[in-house]
Amino acid sequence: VSLLTRRAYIRQIAAPRFNSSKVLAKHLLDGLPFQMTNAQKRVSKEILHDLKQDQPMLRLVQGDVGAGKTLVAAVAACHALEADWQVALMAPTEILAEQHYLNFKRWFEPLGIEVAWLSGKQKGKARAQAEQQIKQGHAQLIVGTHALFQDNVEFSKLGLVIIDEQHRFGVDQRLALRNKGADQFTPHQLVMTATPIPRTLAMSAYGDLDTSIIDELPPGRTPIQTVTIPLDRREQVLQRIASNCREGKQAYWVCPLLDAGADEETVADPDAAAPAVARAAALRQRFGDKVALVHGKLQGAARDREMARFSGGEAAILVATTVIEVGVDVPQAMIMVIERAESFGLAQLHQLRGRVGRGAVASHCVLLYKSPLSKTAQKRLQVLRDSNDGFVIAQKDLEIRGPG
Repeated sequence: VSLLTRRAYIRQIAAPRFNSSKVLAKHLLDGLPFQMTNAQKRVSKEILHDLKQDQPMLRLVQGDVGAGKTLVAAVAACHALEADWQVALMAPTEILAEQHYLNFKRWFEPLGIEVAWLSGKQKGKARAQAEQQIKQGHAQLIVGTHALFQDNVEFSKLGLVIIDEQHRFGVDQRLALRNKGADQFTPHQLVMTATPIPRTLAMSAYGDLDTSIIDELPPGRTPIQTVTIPLDRREQVLQRIASNCREGKQAYWVCPLLDAGADEETVADPDAAAPAVARAAALRQRFGDKVALVHGKLQGAARDREMARFSGGEAAILVATTVIEVGVDVPQAMIMVIERAESFGLAQLHQLRGRVGRGAVASHCVLLYKSPLSKTAQKRLQVLRDSNDGFVIAQKDLEIRGPG
């Protein structure tokens, strides 16, 4: 009831009406080396229908990992940009926001659209300059983290807000951005999540939003083969990675904990939930400087440097915590190893697995578990082995865990 009340409240304020973008969207799509899938076209139509109304759009786009939600968001942005309104895209982490920024810059700057960047880490001159550009309207498309809805950020004419990885933001944060609209207008809202949610659950969790589903993957994606292997057979996995690295392929190695605290036994015990730092040190003894390390406590510049080493092919293995769960895209990475897989949630495992399988070559996901596994853990890992479909996985997750 409270969600529906909130929805009714938001719908009372008028929103700008946008017509179909005749030129911008066509130029954007013509410049891409691939076609939109039918599911992307269908969802784009649903969004356009909303944008033509003078009530604010409140739409959730769900799509599996790699279903092409970013392109659907870009096409939606075209309608607002062509009508001379600003578009803001917000992502929950610096890594993901920056990836969107680079993508949108590549797509929109050739079309004459000014793309700006705003994050909490920006300081001094760069920050002041970005805020000035946004306020004066020189920046038409603004990409950033939650810095976008801080009090001192003023938009000249905000018409559309796109929020990625919706589940990482609270409803109040969505409202804060809504209040950034031009006088007497509230911006349209498009929220996206790559964590597919069963329809029954989406209705209750996001009752204030209409739902669109991109249920088709772009052609040319190869299904990822998933295997479960006990931790004591780790050596076989390492040999496999070594032979892959010799062929120029790359691998991720995800660890559940960054810091085991002062308990030295935990660090010394290879079967403990090995912290990423200790795992990277162990792998470096074998692979030398071919190992990069990324985790949440790493400062921005150091993290960017490690990511660049991996995406540029200088490092063959990226050891990480779940900071790489969303939005990291390195086509040469063919293997995803998840250590202590039984300690992750199903949606998270599916997200992490989605970091591989982005090229045309077969990719593998190795779930390393500590035996003995509980009945529930066995069930959960079996679901991942059986299916690559996020919606099926979400449904099974709901069945195993209950709605909570």
